[in-house]
Amino acid sequence: MTDLSPSDPDSGLTEQIAAQRLASEGYNELPSAQPRSVFAIALNVMREPMFILLIACGAIYLLLGNRQEALMLLGFVLVVIGITLVQEHKSERALEALRDLSSPRALVIRDGKQKRIAGREVVRGDIVVLAEGDRVPADAILLSGTSMTVDESLLTGESVPVRKLAAEADTPEHINRPGGDDLPFVFSGSMVTQGKGVARVMRTGIDTAIGRIGKALSTTQQEPTRIQQETAGTVKLIASFSFAFALVLTFWYGLTRHDWLNSFLVGLTFAMALLPEELPVILTLFLGLGARRIAHNQVLTRRIPAVEMLGATTILCTDKTGTLTQNRMTVAQLFSNGKSFGFNEAHRGRIKELPEDFHEVLEYGMLASHRDPFDPMELAILEAGRGSLASTEHIHDGWELVDEYPLSRDLLAMSRVWRSPDDERYIIAAKGAPEAIADLCHLAPAQLSALTLQVNALAEQGLRVLGVARAAFRRQALPDIQHDFEFHFIGLVGLLDPLRPAVPAAIREAYAGGLRVIMITGDYPATALNIARQSGLECAGGAMTGIELGVMDDAELAQRIRRVNVYCRVTPEQKLRLVNTLKSGGDIVAMTGDGVNDAPALKAAHIGIAMGGRGSDVARESAALVLLDDDFSSILAAVRLGRRIFDNLRKAIVFVIAAHVAIIGMAFAPVMMGWPIMLMPVHILFLQLIIDPACSIVFEAESEEKDVMRRPPRPPGMRLFDRQVVTTGILQGGIFLLAVLGIYSIALHQGIDSREARALAFTAMVAGNIGIIFLNRSWTLSIFSIAKVRNPALWWVTGAAGGLLAVILAVPPIRDIFYFSVSQPVRLMQSVLVIVVMIGLLDQIKLKKRRYTDRIAAKT
Repeated sequence: MTDLSPSDPDSGLTEQIAAQRLASEGYNELPSAQPRSVFAIALNVMREPMFILLIACGAIYLLLGNRQEALMLLGFVLVVIGITLVQEHKSERALEALRDLSSPRALVIRDGKQKRIAGREVVRGDIVVLAEGDRVPADAILLSGTSMTVDESLLTGESVPVRKLAAEADTPEHINRPGGDDLPFVFSGSMVTQGKGVARVMRTGIDTAIGRIGKALSTTQQEPTRIQQETAGTVKLIASFSFAFALVLTFWYGLTRHDWLNSFLVGLTFAMALLPEELPVILTLFLGLGARRIAHNQVLTRRIPAVEMLGATTILCTDKTGTLTQNRMTVAQLFSNGKSFGFNEAHRGRIKELPEDFHEVLEYGMLASHRDPFDPMELAILEAGRGSLASTEHIHDGWELVDEYPLSRDLLAMSRVWRSPDDERYIIAAKGAPEAIADLCHLAPAQLSALTLQVNALAEQGLRVLGVARAAFRRQALPDIQHDFEFHFIGLVGLLDPLRPAVPAAIREAYAGGLRVIMITGDYPATALNIARQSGLECAGGAMTGIELGVMDDAELAQRIRRVNVYCRVTPEQKLRLVNTLKSGGDIVAMTGDGVNDAPALKAAHIGIAMGGRGSDVARESAALVLLDDDFSSILAAVRLGRRIFDNLRKAIVFVIAAHVAIIGMAFAPVMMGWPIMLMPVHILFLQLIIDPACSIVFEAESEEKDVMRRPPRPPGMRLFDRQVVTTGILQGGIFLLAVLGIYSIALHQGIDSREARALAFTAMVAGNIGIIFLNRSWTLSIFSIAKVRNPALWWVTGAAGGLLAVILAVPPIRDIFYFSVSQPVRLMQSVLVIVVMIGLLDQIKLKKRRYTDRIAAKT
């Protein structure tokens, strides 16, 4: 057992005790999960039914001796597995990024000497020395400090650093959660923005606040998307059915024709006709190409399956700091001599013609700040002052800093003493909490009452308010305390973290598209509600704090969460709880964020969206999507593309069903009717591996419908293979089959050679596939109307399919491979004309069905 006695602040731990604690308690880092090997990831991918089916199809082709066709199909398998391997490998880096962030360098006192060590070597009881710009290496209690503020936004989401005061003798050493001013606790991963201090380490590694987040992150499991689950289930069902039906057809052929070798080939051909191997290929192509399209809108897709979930998103949970706001403080308002002045967003904290009444507020606000600060509020004051006072006499670069009076527990104000260049006088500038500045200035009751009203008015606008005062001094010996100066109150500075300009329009678009927007932040209620109102977010239900949330059971939270859209002062665990509660209600949840505190919720949400510019590595690695430009409006662009992808995917599925109905029918009917076999494996390979995937690219490139963001999200339970998709596909495929079957049967009955009849029917099938592509480009417009909409991929596919068919019909060796003979051009044109009539009929059916649906919707 190691020594647990408190360490001496002056001498710190001995190296011996530190080594003992390091050996017994472990390194100050997060234990990363063992990363899966490439082989393990590949094995997991290979267990997916859709990939197993693809490999099985390749094996069938090998058994048939069609090595080239088998290699083509297995090539698709390798591409799909390669994409999945890359995505899975990236997701393994989330905990690694969190571990790196939680282990900075640290300056400790060991054996009475300051020593800089790796953050992972800090142990409980170490005395750490902290200064501006340092990242805190472990959770600790502050033993002493001077004007110390710490940025805890990675843990709390608060944009403003919090003040830290040294612990007193009776301060309990139980570490509270991050957030809040004037506490003596500092937390691993936070950054010192101002001042300096000495702290004793209380917790390390997994026991720290950031460690608990890491633990939650490591135990949160990714869920397969609905389409992944549905496609896998559909593929398994059809695969089972196809093999069973193929077996029946094999025995039927063998018993009726007494040719068991050919019956085996017929059964395999029919099985291949039924197997929907293009479904996973189409899904992968759509999502992969969709991810590339979304990247053009500055959204990086880290997990490709999340792309299809975008269109189903019903709730968008957004962080405030760095997501809705710019994560930087700016001066918003000045108050002086009973007057106020507002900096609007166009000025961005600075203005060339600032009224004279407000010059002193900025002048002394700058003098009370560091010249090269870390603190964002001081940075904002300096930016506003330099932008507004550059051409005036209020910039004092030549003045010398003599001394400063730091913040204290008793007086939340700091003063800086400056000597004028003539060495004749001292100027003292003070800033701090308005009540502390009022106390320094000894304001009369009436003045204090008026000041309080103004401070409250600014605070209700979500502003952080600082008071500013000045004093002059001519004696050489400076007093011990700030109260010994004769301060004069100058005014107030109101600061805020401004809203991103594009946010209001993006939220309006979200509401128009039926999305609910929820803000989840670590900031204060007044600030959160102010930002919510500015952005146009619905906040009639008020704001719920983390304290209120903490005392609610799950049932009560499930009721309240339906009405409240603003949640503030919440912990990382509560963010995760909110996301899970929304998910349990059946909603599809997207969550945005940029801090370590957002990581578990980002990973738990159906779609985690991290900020790429300001976001932490942990947030980016935990999210499915990353906004490269940190622009909130990019989220809505991604949702629009997600809806487009799902719409077009359904159109592609209808085409696949229709094409398969014709293929299955033409493989089945001739056998049952005793006719010559129409389709051979080479024909099915041509139709499935050349036309079908290429046509899926056409549908992927199709532009979105005009009302895509003026309608509600698709229902969370909506299936890809729903009744509309299946019945439409079967209807189109059934009429298509009748047309091709009619061409084949008439040709045979006219005494045309079976090889030419096969060529005529196959030409009709190729033409029909192309026609059904045109038919399904839009379910609301006619073929003639949609033909005017540009889609270059369509003409490439049409030209390629037509060109390949022409080569097959014209080149004797290739024609023989396809079991064709020379066909008369007139007969070929007649076959194509039948298909044109068929497509026209289907187009009229489509339009009448749409008009009927619109009438029903209008009545309801």
